[in-house]
Amino acid sequence: MGMVITAAATVLPDPSAPASVVDLAGRAARGALARARVPASSIGTLINVGVYREHNTFEPAMAALIQKEVGINLDYIADPEPAAGFSFDLMNGACGVLNAVQVGQALLDTGSTERLLITAADVHPGGDARLDADYPYADLAGALLLERSADPCAGFGPVRHYTADRPTDVEGYLDTGTMGRHGRTTITVRREPGHAERLGERAARAAADYAQEFGIDLDRTLVIGPSTAVDDAGGRGEPHTAAPVLGYLRALEDVRSDACDQFLFVSVGAGPSAACALYRPEGR
Repeated sequence: MGMVITAAATVLPDPSAPASVVDLAGRAARGALARARVPASSIGTLINVGVYREHNTFEPAMAALIQKEVGINLDYIADPEPAAGFSFDLMNGACGVLNAVQVGQALLDTGSTERLLITAADVHPGGDARLDADYPYADLAGALLLERSADPCAGFGPVRHYTADRPTDVEGYLDTGTMGRHGRTTITVRREPGHAERLGERAARAAADYAQEFGIDLDRTLVIGPSTAVDDAGGRGEPHTAAPVLGYLRALEDVRSDACDQFLFVSVGAGPSAACALYRPEGR
């Protein structure tokens, strides 16, 4: 049995208040659970892959705070079934969602959990990405609810990772030499000239290599790439770790014919690295 996406959701922040990763990821997770009509107590594992957080928070793990925000198996006595909830962070930048998908496949295959929730949320450390013209990413969260399918032809295929033999051309860091007293609310994202073109080239190369390895007919495949903007959804900037979730929801809206019956997730991030995974929805 394959692992399928039962529900997905994205969330933008309330523009009247500073954005919070825990709040955004929690709202996205609750949105996915509501669409699937399943309780939070049915989630066995939560994996959070977001990178940028308010106040540059590093500890504790965001996943634990999101688990508490959503209310996933917080009381072992009150909610003894199906099992105690487990959560952890898995950070690999823009490729984080596909890393979590790969881990989720192992957890579901071994029966370690019945349902898996992936959250991906990034916010500017100052709480509002709109106020930093040099910060390229949107304050945005997404969530995927995953579980096994009885359809052996549905679900995710293998996740493959690709690296390039050159230095990374994008990096985010806190510049401790210049931050002064604003270290909790500032962040630097450095991109070398030509980054967007190289990102597109790496995505195309990874998709072609994946298609060749697994014999995928790209004429029947809708590619969910790495650079979908959120501007038309009311946000500013590019989606980062939540990009695959946003791309997936938009792909569902766009596919109205029988021409494409499968999706190819392609993520590209720092490293440079790329990740790909084929996904075939149930019933197609």
